[in-house]
Amino acid sequence: MDGAPLVASRQRTALVRGVPTQVVCTAFSSHILVLVTQFGKMGTLVSLEPANVAGDVSKPVLATRVLLGQDEPLIHVYAKNLVTFVSQEAGNRAVLLAMAVKDRSMEGLKALKEVIQTCQVW
Repeated sequence: MDGAPLVASRQRTALVRGVPTQVVCTAFSSHILVLVTQFGKMGTLVSLEPANVAGDVSKPVLATRVLLGQDEPLIHVYAKNLVTFVSQEAGNRAVLLAMAVKDRSMEGLKALKEVIQTCQVW
């Protein structure tokens, strides 16, 4: 072995709208794991899988499924908006998102996306 890690991972801590936030991004062979927490725990675990839409093969949509935690419509919308860019930039790989956030506003979402971008491992 050449000493290179088998799994690429990056971690950041930032203030997002005044709230301490930890972000961890880990790249596996088939998935990207994105952990976003403002509570120090994983929270809701959402699977986002690319699915082709008939007629438009170039832009797959992400099918969401809550694996653990609250299964509410807002969770699905927030998850898609938060990490769609991760899947697209990673060649349409599936994303596992673990999130426990206090602020679910659009401003908070944009700020979280910027922090996730700094943890790029894909």
